Amino acid sequence: MKNSAGHPGTPLDCKARGIRKTFVQGPTRLEVLRGIDLDLQRGEMIAIVGTSGTGKTTLLQILGGLDRPTSGSMFFNNEDIFQKGDRELSKFRNHAVGFVFQFHHLLPEFTALENVMMPGLIGGEERLPLMERTQNLLDQVGLADRSAHKIGELSGGEQQRVALARALIMQPDLLLADEPTGNLDPATGDRVFDLIRKMNRELGLTTVMVTHNHALAKRMDRCLSLQDGVLREAILTI
Repeated sequence: MKNSAGHPGTPLDCKARGIRKTFVQGPTRLEVLRGIDLDLQRGEMIAIVGTSGTGKTTLLQILGGLDRPTSGSMFFNNEDIFQKGDRELSKFRNHAVGFVFQFHHLLPEFTALENVMMPGLIGGEERLPLMERTQNLLDQVGLADRSAHKIGELSGGEQQRVALARALIMQPDLLLADEPTGNLDPATGDRVFDLIRKMNRELGLTTVMVTHNHALAKRMDRCLSLQDGVLREAILTI
């Protein structure tokens, strides 16, 4: 698996500038994000906390190009991804960003191996080299002996590890995780978090995680709070 050049703390050419997002429904305008600026450092692990409904998921989706802002820019390698058309933006997401969600969105009719391979197949990769890489990655997340199992045959923690492997199969520079432990019991959630942190450290993978779990957030390199549409440094108490 690719290890991005550089080490934690060295500059990563990934930054958000002036991100605003406004939702309009009839005469009602809801400004969720009000000029977000964010610089990401290679290999760091950032927590974003805040009460429900403050726009954390919206921000994460914009950072990964799943949604477009009302205004503002998201730069990767000096290129504003929102200047891309939809097809090029989709290609960018497939190769540069990995996503892990609270609800894993795995395909139940397929095996763990097939689910992890899916982004590579969509990206047009050759099947045999992709399968070998997938097997190695499933071994890294402790699921080498579960690769042929359908999703319904796996525990909640195993399913989330499959989702993590799927997020990493395209060797992204940026991992975005939205409440990845939210549906797990505390012990299983801790194990999944430890695995994410392990992959973050070993791969030099920049990771941004939305979480309500302040105990986990305190274990990350940096913690930000989204309040009133603005990101601020957070001081957490448990």
